[in-house]
Amino acid sequence: MAEANKSVRGFLRRTALRFRMQGQLIDPKFLSNPARYVIQCFLVCCTMLAVLLFLDSVYQTVLIAGLGASSIVAFSAPSMRASRPRCLLGGYIVGITVGCAMSYIAMFFSVFELFDARSVGIIFGAIAVGLAMFLMVTTDTEHPPGAAIALGFVLNEWDFMTIVVVMAGICLISLVKELARNWLIDLL
Repeated sequence: MAEANKSVRGFLRRTALRFRMQGQLIDPKFLSNPARYVIQCFLVCCTMLAVLLFLDSVYQTVLIAGLGASSIVAFSAPSMRASRPRCLLGGYIVGITVGCAMSYIAMFFSVFELFDARSVGIIFGAIAVGLAMFLMVTTDTEHPPGAAIALGFVLNEWDFMTIVVVMAGICLISLVKELARNWLIDLL
């Protein structure tokens, strides 16, 4: 019993250390180049404003919210693999495809009175995230917000226009990021 308690205390101590804030409250990279941080964050604001105005943000707001996460990945870590066009666009293509497929399968199972529609949505939403991850890592198109899109398509109503809106948004983010690529720095 004492050995188990010691093991648990060790685990808790190591876990607490991982959450401990180390160093300064403000990132030293920011202190050495604050203008770049401000300008890149402003670029994210402008890009998202264009996406939201252009794509009518009222339409499927939950699904469009994933584009905000993608813009942060693209503009705060421009040299990261997940912010490359292959991953931005490919991750969304995988997420949309898996989300649509799982949505149709969930609708099929919801027709039967044996299954609660909410439970079916939860189950197939979880499957969508796992399958999207599998397809992204096997096709070298890893982009975490793409998995969120897969989940969103299962849990929310959507139509063909939703697909167009989401893909147009990620294309715009990718285009702006690529146009500014030589000027952007990694903020993470």
